[in-house]
Amino acid sequence: MPLIIREDLPAFRSLQKENVFIVNTDRAVHQDIRPLQIGILNLMPNKIETEIQLMRLLSNTPLQVQVELIQMKTHNTKNTSAEYLNEFYKTFDEIRDRHFDALLITGAPIENYDFERVDFWQELCEILDWERQHVFSSMHICWGAQAALYHFYDVPKYILPEKKFGVFPHRILSDSHNLLRGFDDVFYTPHSRHTEIREDDLKRVKDLEIMAVSEEAGPHIISDREGRKVFITGHFEYDADTLHKEFLRDQERGDHICMPQHYYKNDDPHRKPLQRWKAHANLFYYNWLNYVYQETPYDLRQLEQ
Repeated sequence: MPLIIREDLPAFRSLQKENVFIVNTDRAVHQDIRPLQIGILNLMPNKIETEIQLMRLLSNTPLQVQVELIQMKTHNTKNTSAEYLNEFYKTFDEIRDRHFDALLITGAPIENYDFERVDFWQELCEILDWERQHVFSSMHICWGAQAALYHFYDVPKYILPEKKFGVFPHRILSDSHNLLRGFDDVFYTPHSRHTEIREDDLKRVKDLEIMAVSEEAGPHIISDREGRKVFITGHFEYDADTLHKEFLRDQERGDHICMPQHYYKNDDPHRKPLQRWKAHANLFYYNWLNYVYQETPYDLRQLEQ
């Protein structure tokens, strides 16, 4: 929750420069409170597992957060029953007239396909265009980030010679950004993907800022200059054993898969994985929700203006 102090207190400006969440006493008295409306466009095959992972992070704040689960109308998922989706998910047609404080768009295991070959690509493009005037802040994850960067800025993706798979160290390039408040200079995040975006392509887009990068995994956290669109190439939301389960799954399918890097203790897949990203994952989502809480209009219809 934000710190409420007088605006004429000397600490006010200092804390404001550090991106500490503060409001003056006058605004606090007149501030209306309502739950944050957050949509999750879940493109992952295992819907329930992804829901739990994301909601766990969204719950790590005193703020009230109301979640709406969204599915693609133009794609038939094989891993989740139609009954479950009909009960708990809305289609885009059902929510297109609504407004949201924030929107999460997940990844999807379809990186090796050209974007235009994805069966729900046209619907996704419609949603991305819709979010401009119906969503205050959007976070795009892994393939969802690649798709949005391609749609908005024509940033290409490249197929990797082998899967980028493991938990990699990252360094901060923009320590003044409010989403990275409280971050250490180096932090860890899991990655699991067959494609990449490249730093040189991102730097050509004036509207984009690279906030964190990995020497091994490449750009990780990217934002537009306004701070309302966030692109994450890794998976803050992963559980401790998610990469382990993916490793076993790929082995059982007979895929060529290397052991996840920097993941198992002593690189022994029979030992318990090391989870080194949980604290920063919670901090990142906490910062994001507080940013949304501070900046989003009370009347979400104002987004269309």
